[in-house]
Amino acid sequence: MPQKRSPVIRSQPQKQLRERGSQRTKNGPALAPATPLSDNGGVAAVDRALTILGAFDPGDQRLTLAELAKRTRFYKSTILRIAQTLLRLGYLQRFDDGCYQIGPTLLMLGAIYQRSLRLGDILLPLMHELADQTGESVSFYSRHGDVRVCLHRVDSKHAVRDHVREGDVLPLDRGSGGHILRAFSGAKGKLYETIRKEHCYASVGEPDPETAGISVPVFGSGQLLLGALTLAGPRSRIDETFIANARALLLRVAARATSELGGAAGSIDATLASLRASKRRNVLV
Repeated sequence: MPQKRSPVIRSQPQKQLRERGSQRTKNGPALAPATPLSDNGGVAAVDRALTILGAFDPGDQRLTLAELAKRTRFYKSTILRIAQTLLRLGYLQRFDDGCYQIGPTLLMLGAIYQRSLRLGDILLPLMHELADQTGESVSFYSRHGDVRVCLHRVDSKHAVRDHVREGDVLPLDRGSGGHILRAFSGAKGKLYETIRKEHCYASVGEPDPETAGISVPVFGSGQLLLGALTLAGPRSRIDETFIANARALLLRVAARATSELGGAAGSIDATLASLRASKRRNVLV
């Protein structure tokens, strides 16, 4: 006796389901569907969340809910629902006037991307060049909250040198690298205004009374501050003459690193050109 076949339940095509979940506006094509389906086989809610984040252009600071709806073609109610998760996780920020801004979590992820994929490959060869040219140690510091962390290090060949290792945590309010990171993170005051203008800072005796250093900033895509490049050593070798000569070397390396990491090095190049012009004038005098 033949077995009775179970009825075949055919799933409706995704296109039909999408059409059911979408509605046409009065003045334009259908808005994004309310169903959880995604054309690429992924999760629609994730697609929409990333679409909302992707609606921000590099020149945008804040966007209204209406602007987000226009750019994403999502209903405002959809944006408000998804934004709750993005706000909670720090991917978005919302202000009292109802406008939205990209949140700090994306900044952190961008920094991780820059460091993990390209930073060492680009910086370390340049750091080795600096160490060979000057004979002193070269470090690269990144800001983490209220401290700075040494991400990359090339040691001097001298037996007497400053002793910093990759992974070491140093204060942010002392040392040339710390002041650079504070200046280009928006710290206020005449000192930091000068540092931002000169793209360079030299310190003597901080945080270690026996050492001196000179630092410059390195930027990435979107002028994201990636960290501070520091040339340091004992005060017996890092004197005023050394600092004056090293300033141009560091600025040149900072400009190269910034360009290769996707940043705009124009302001650093302008500072370097101004420094060279000043040296020529001093020679003529």
